[in-house]
Amino acid sequence: MALTKLDQLYRAVILDHSQSPRRRGVLDETTTQIELRNPTCGDVIQVQLNVQDGIVKDVRFDGSGCTISMASASMMTEAIIGKPVEEALKLSEEFSQVVQGNDVEHEQELGDAMMLSGVSKFPARIKCATLSWKALEKALESQGTGVDGQLKHEDMIE
Repeated sequence: MALTKLDQLYRAVILDHSQSPRRRGVLDETTTQIELRNPTCGDVIQVQLNVQDGIVKDVRFDGSGCTISMASASMMTEAIIGKPVEEALKLSEEFSQVVQGNDVEHEQELGDAMMLSGVSKFPARIKCATLSWKALEKALESQGTGVDGQLKHEDMIE
């Protein structure tokens, strides 16, 4: 099956994010962080956030996994940096819809993450694509619970 020019572009962007990830590494100042594992495939992602006054001031990720999970994490960091927490959570919800094949309102704000819309054709890969975004949600939702800044470990259960 020959790839269309658009498919080739999407593939190139995904590979670029996987091979040269943005914001991969460790934050000096972390307000919340989480490690999330996908027990079905072994992907592991750590998301670290610095949230000040309700704004995602900085974000980093690290981990190991397939091309899709690493590219998605890189794309996620670019999409949420500088955004209010509520907007970052909304983008995460919309990304989940995108990889399930649904239309969303804020495609432009998702940036390169929209390139992963084709994952909807491969249901087994949806968890790979959403792992970092689920970690983002859990990290942001755990803020203010008394364990901010400490690394939490969880398995992805969806």
